[in-house]
Amino acid sequence: MIEIKNISKIYKTGDVETKALKDISFSIDDGEFVAIMGPSGSGKSTLMHILGCLDAATSGQYFFDGKDVSKFSDDELADIRKEKIGFVFQSFNLLPRTTVLRNVILPLIYANFPREKREEIARNSLLSAGLDEARFNHLSNQLSGGEMQRVAIARALVNDPAIIFADEPTGNLDSKTGELVMETFRKLNKEGRTIVLITHEKYIAENAKRKISIRDGEIIEDIINHH
Repeated sequence: MIEIKNISKIYKTGDVETKALKDISFSIDDGEFVAIMGPSGSGKSTLMHILGCLDAATSGQYFFDGKDVSKFSDDELADIRKEKIGFVFQSFNLLPRTTVLRNVILPLIYANFPREKREEIARNSLLSAGLDEARFNHLSNQLSGGEMQRVAIARALVNDPAIIFADEPTGNLDSKTGELVMETFRKLNKEGRTIVLITHEKYIAENAKRKISIRDGEIIEDIINHH
């Protein structure tokens, strides 16, 4: 589904060049659950931004579903993000004072889904993400952190994305709640969803089936987790 070849990313500040990624290559198949792991400053977030079509590499090629997106315009990248990718971030990014259901329906409105189907899709996504139906009409700021993250996962699911990128999804949660959220990702992966998880926590990366470790912009290890 994803293949990157010799991807580099250079940031320029005045005369100073920082190489955030150095000649990285790997591929991710349909249905994989991959953790990209590394300390802060390792380049893992830069890599996620490129994989998630939020940013472009300085050099190298990126194939998404067989298309070379490294040559795409900003508009074409925006289309891929809208149609093919679900994002889950550390900070939930939910609208406060807005119901759970409404938070999940919103992307469907932007994507021009027929009105009569929106609520059903949103409900199914919330159930998939493991949220209790009794919470659907609560305001998002009345939820616990773990519940908020599950709403965020549901929101990432509504467009039926080909792949979900989760950037430090348990970063704001205690370890017990984090484990519940990881259980949701494992379940979604069992149902056939492709998941790429960005984390600096080893115990979170253990949830994935494959672990790519990155340090100083380079891959230092790419292994299969044996559970």
